[in-house]
Amino acid sequence: MKTLIVYYSLEGNTQWAAEKLAAKLGADTLRLVPKAAYPDRGLKKFLFGGKSAVMKETPELEPYSVDITQYDRLILATPVWAGTLAPPLRTFIRREDLSGKRFALVASSMGGSPGKTFEHLKALLGVEEDLPALSLRDPKNHPSQANEDALEAFCNKLT
Repeated sequence: MKTLIVYYSLEGNTQWAAEKLAAKLGADTLRLVPKAAYPDRGLKKFLFGGKSAVMKETPELEPYSVDITQYDRLILATPVWAGTLAPPLRTFIRREDLSGKRFALVASSMGGSPGKTFEHLKALLGVEEDLPALSLRDPKNHPSQANEDALEAFCNKLT
């Protein structure tokens, strides 16, 4: 099964997860880049990012050349912003025809549970059944055996 990992990463945690997964699964990656960058530090980071997430904005993305039709499975990876997915991933999901694809979900967070993020993703995808899901806590900045074990278990579910 040909797999593409589609992700957005502001601080590198979700990128870390995407790269680790790609190496373990032999998957390709697509990094989503908004045309207008989000602030990456200070209070502005939380205000602008949180507002954008809560308001379900769909920012314009830089062009990408990946042909989605060539993939059977998409792993959608996002940081948790205000309890939901990051807006660039919302743009991707709304823009692309994802019918017939199999999905798996990844969320990275600094704390808290990504359960609502996964529910929002499933609703946006129009999926009711449970999907393979991986939750990581600050994996780039605070490596842990728990994150490594979760990542390994997730990969085992997909292979």
